[in-house]
Amino acid sequence: MTEHRIGTQEEWQAERGEVLKEEKELTRRGDELARKRRELPWVPVETEYRFETEHGTKAFADVFDGRAQLVVYHFMFGPLWAAGCPVCSSITDTLAPQVAHLKARDTTLLLASRAPLEKLLAYRERMGWRIDWISSGGSDFNRDLGFLYTEEELKPFLEGEIPPTVEQNARMCGTDVLGYVSEGPGLSVYALSDGNVYRTYVTTARGLEPAMAYYGLLDRTPKGRDESVSEPSWVRRRDEYEQTSNPAAGA
Repeated sequence: MTEHRIGTQEEWQAERGEVLKEEKELTRRGDELARKRRELPWVPVETEYRFETEHGTKAFADVFDGRAQLVVYHFMFGPLWAAGCPVCSSITDTLAPQVAHLKARDTTLLLASRAPLEKLLAYRERMGWRIDWISSGGSDFNRDLGFLYTEEELKPFLEGEIPPTVEQNARMCGTDVLGYVSEGPGLSVYALSDGNVYRTYVTTARGLEPAMAYYGLLDRTPKGRDESVSEPSWVRRRDEYEQTSNPAAGA
């Protein structure tokens, strides 16, 4: 890291000022995008989905838990997996503490996965999260939103070079590559009005980064994300990181 360009305080301040201008512009652009998201049309959810919850089987409107808005994180946890996706786990580390704050704004936040409820709750206990988790395995909920894929749809990907991260995550979940990539992560948002459920927003891939707080922080460090598509992912479940010291830090 000491090979990086070195400058004076004055040089840093001048360049930091230019970066700050761009950061402020990005913030204003983000505000504009947020407004456009809110103005998207609402789509009626006509399928009568049923979900397994800690309090029995519930209809879609019931999982709002008496609130007008619902945010669902589609956590990758297949029915036959031994454990949940490590990346989804890192995301839930950020989401779980937000439950109380969103409730204060008339919004329920929960997780949904296709694995059996008993397996989901056992994993939640391991991770120490306080967030509701529902099983959608008995419905086409994930499939209808584009978060579940068939082997035929995945054939072009499976016939290519599989990224090391995919192979690693599959092993960490106790499944194979096909089993892992059949599931997809995502965020979907709903409104409840006059007893009717409406879908208002859906995102996946890099659209999930706001829930990955560590990336925003790493983006502000000298090394940044320091990732490569040719290398396995560094992300682990938080109880699986090795405790290492930094020799450069000194005694």
